[in-house]
This record gives sequence, C-alpha cells and structure tokens, in this order.
Amino acid sequence: MNEVNFTAWRHSMVQEIALHAASVRDTIGKALDDRVMEVMDRVPRHEFVPVELKVYAYVDTPLPIGYGKTISQPFMVALMTDLLELRGDDRVLEIGTGFGYQAAILAELAKEVYSIEIIEELAAEAKGRLGQLGYTNIEARVSDGYQGWAQHAPFDKVIVTAAPDLIPPPLLQQLKSGGRMVIPTGIPDNQHLVLVEKDENGRAKTREILPVRFSPLETDDEF
Repeated sequence: MNEVNFTAWRHSMVQEIALHAASVRDTIGKALDDRVMEVMDRVPRHEFVPVELKVYAYVDTPLPIGYGKTISQPFMVALMTDLLELRGDDRVLEIGTGFGYQAAILAELAKEVYSIEIIEELAAEAKGRLGQLGYTNIEARVSDGYQGWAQHAPFDKVIVTAAPDLIPPPLLQQLKSGGRMVIPTGIPDNQHLVLVEKDENGRAKTREILPVRFSPLETDDEF
C-alpha cells in the first residue's frame, strides 16, 4: 500500500458516497454540498483506523476502532457534515471523537472544533493522529459528552456521533440561536438521524432524516 493507492481508493469512496446520496436524495431532501465532497476526497481516512484495517479504510462501511466503538460509515460522515451547513467562521461542538476522523472533516470547513470523548484511550489516539496531520483548530478533552462543553458555549453547530434515547438538554441549551444540531436518537433498534434547527428566538424544531444505527451515547451516570 502507498499514497497513490490510498488516493485512488479515496476517489472511489467519494464516487460511492455520491451514488448513495443520489439514491436517498428524496429522503434527505437535497444533494450533498460539493465542499463536503471535496473534503471527503482530501482527508486521509486511512490515518484514522487501526493499522491492520488500513486496506479497508475507503470501503463505505463503519470499521471497529476498539472499546466497542467504530469509525462511522463515510456516507454517514458526509451526510451529517452536510446537514450542519458549515461556514468558515463556525464554532462546532462534536460529541464522540473516536479516532478523530469526523473532527478532521469538520476542521476543514469550520473555524474551531471542540470535541469530547468519554473513553480516555480513544481520546489519546485522536490527539496523536490529529496532531501528526497538523490540525491546529481542534480542541479535545475527555469528558461526558451528554453535558456538552459549557465553557465554550454557545456553539454555531453541534454534531453527535453516538445515540442518546432523547436529545440531551445541555446540548440543546449550548446550541446558539440560528444554529443546527445533527444527532442520532432513539433506542438501539429504532434510531433516526435528527436535524435540530434553533431559530433566532431560541425555539427548536426537529426533523427526522432517515433511520440509522449508532452506538448508544455513554455518560458518566452509566459507570
């Protein structure tokens, strides 16, 4: 394997994402933004998976990263990123750092990314991988993502990569008026990806995008 292989595989992954997005365009209500697709074609996903799985890095599927967690399916990463409608001056809160791939995608499109991971070993992996790739606009910490990161709130956008039964009130409170949150919610056998939009008066409306299956959101209350 070399960088030429990875680049070619990454191009193929992006083409597969585009085909998948086209097949559900009526369901999600839009095509994926070109800016998101360009970033998906640029960020090296193979640097965010265990070394023994690098050959599978550009298959459009989740991959295990240890501790019962996965790196999300590339299509899902692209879709969730697209739904945020990121701008260059956005401050984004991410819940569930994992190995840091989604944070890297966000960092290419937003000004600042604040990422929370509850598993210390995964947070350490993410910090090392993101640092090696030169990302300087990501701040991460080990904490309970359910509670958000009040110190840096409010956030323009919030993205959650694990599923609580219901939208955590602290995350909703930390979302800026006019902001967007993308979050999977529900019990394991009945989850939906949900878009939350908060209007300028602070009222939130939700829209189910499509059925999904994510790991449950862990909180300190479970330990």
